[in-house]
Amino acid sequence: MTLLVTGGAGFIGRNFVDRVRALHPETTVVVLDLLTYAGTGEAVAHFAADPGVVFVRGDVADPVAVEELFAAHRPARVVHFAAESHVDRSISEPSVFLRTNVLGTQVLLEAARRHGTQRVLMVSTDEVYGSLADGAPAFTEASPVQPRSPYSASKAAADHLCQAWVHTHGLDVVTTRCSNNYGPWQFPEKLIPVMIHKALDRAPLPVYGTGRNVRDWIHVIDHCDGILAALEHGRSGAVYNLGADCERTNLDIVRLILDILGRPHELIHFVADRPGHDWRYAIDATRARTELGWSPRRVLDDALAETVEWYVEHQDWWRPLVG
Repeated sequence: MTLLVTGGAGFIGRNFVDRVRALHPETTVVVLDLLTYAGTGEAVAHFAADPGVVFVRGDVADPVAVEELFAAHRPARVVHFAAESHVDRSISEPSVFLRTNVLGTQVLLEAARRHGTQRVLMVSTDEVYGSLADGAPAFTEASPVQPRSPYSASKAAADHLCQAWVHTHGLDVVTTRCSNNYGPWQFPEKLIPVMIHKALDRAPLPVYGTGRNVRDWIHVIDHCDGILAALEHGRSGAVYNLGADCERTNLDIVRLILDILGRPHELIHFVADRPGHDWRYAIDATRARTELGWSPRRVLDDALAETVEWYVEHQDWWRPLVG
């Protein structure tokens, strides 16, 4: 079987490709990635070493390029990671997010429909649900979609397009919505790698507002396993939340990183809050656990320590990216 993975040179996509090749070596993986700032040449070299991976540099929002790829490789299934994903960037450059996340999804869905693709899996985010108050129940798949940033709005639009192609065209699409990921190969603009970088350099660690905003954390490999479970066993048109029941404040995460690295908490520097900063995310993954037989296996304290160690050992990869 040939599996197309869009955005496969990014953080979660790269981990997913490696996971597929390790668990299903009979599967040929075609990676489509434009290699913007978050997709590196190192990932391309990594894929080139595996004869079961074919890398194609291209734009998921370019209908000609996507049509050529489908015609050449005839993927039986598609996992769609390709997206701009940084909230701060979406505030300053929303048009880029709309093009990749919305138009790119529409182009991909149309190509899959034309070529008779068996299944498309849309990788979405818990941010489409909006923000939770302290003590409010965790998001379920029945929670209303109420995006509050340009990034989450673009992902919500893409999710709605997927549902439209299911109901209008009968295309088999499954959607997963995941909580915050951490692990190796995350581009150093997100909270955990930024704080590791700053702590290693004994530089001030910038924390938005009071640092009390809450996120629900999951290790990237647990997320990848959930995607694989949904790809194999999910119901067409269904949405599956993927989370690890691991709520922590941003300040808790930053302090834990400092403790792992033996740095003082005095390095924490509170800065002006992000515009429209969502207060809390929390995922109820009951449907994925019961229908897909999936559950996360990694514990945050141990897995975060492993992640910090990975960044310590791979400074040759991320330091050139931070300038």
